[in-house]
Amino acid sequence: MKLKFTLAVLAIFCLVNLSSAQEAAKGASVDSHPFTIENCINKFDMNKSVKTAVGYQYWFIPQGFLEDGLTVKMSVAGPGQSTHAPHRHAGDEIFYVLEGTAQFYLNGKTTTGGPNTSFYCPDNSEHGISNAGKTELKYLVIRKYLKEVKK
Repeated sequence: MKLKFTLAVLAIFCLVNLSSAQEAAKGASVDSHPFTIENCINKFDMNKSVKTAVGYQYWFIPQGFLEDGLTVKMSVAGPGQSTHAPHRHAGDEIFYVLEGTAQFYLNGKTTTGGPNTSFYCPDNSEHGISNAGKTELKYLVIRKYLKEVKK
């Protein structure tokens, strides 16, 4: 059940951004379409994960794959750990808890949430997430990396 719900959430994010993929492919012939079944499926592989100081991360939709900058990454942090201190950046960000207990921080306030809880971080808000439990915290990070404007 949990896996089906998680896959449904990922599918929704992909569908929302389908128009971006279609725009990128406009004018291309079917044979030269940049998206294929092979590069549009990404099954988790621990051997391709990136070790961090507090756990690991895995990019399901890496930076540069979609023209509009959308990414989906799974982050994993050990008990009492966080991937980084609260911070700010341009662009919205969404966290979606898969497993464990997260402490969410937004603009000076905190609360906790467990599996199937999402956390929306508005543009330029101070935000953070940390593991408030005794087991691993696994969560998705959905974010668009904004393109730099060349001057």
